[in-house]
Amino acid sequence: MKKLLLRVEEAAEAIACSRSKTYQLLADGSLPSVRVGRSIRVPVAALESWINERAAVAQDGSGPEEEAGGSRLYSP
Repeated sequence: MKKLLLRVEEAAEAIACSRSKTYQLLADGSLPSVRVGRSIRVPVAALESWINERAAVAQDGSGPEEEAGGSRLYSP
């Protein structure tokens, strides 16, 4: 059975970011997550959508995009 939720460490590996950067993305609301008890999980479908949105911006060539919370993401 395919996993529907990833631990933060698994999500970090999937997006090729450090664990601390992934926690930062979760804290500022840039990366979607759900709570299961005291644990934070990242839905696989939401992560795929999050990646596709950023890939579209990168292909669009529109440069840095404003994100919620005032952080800028840049995809070369």
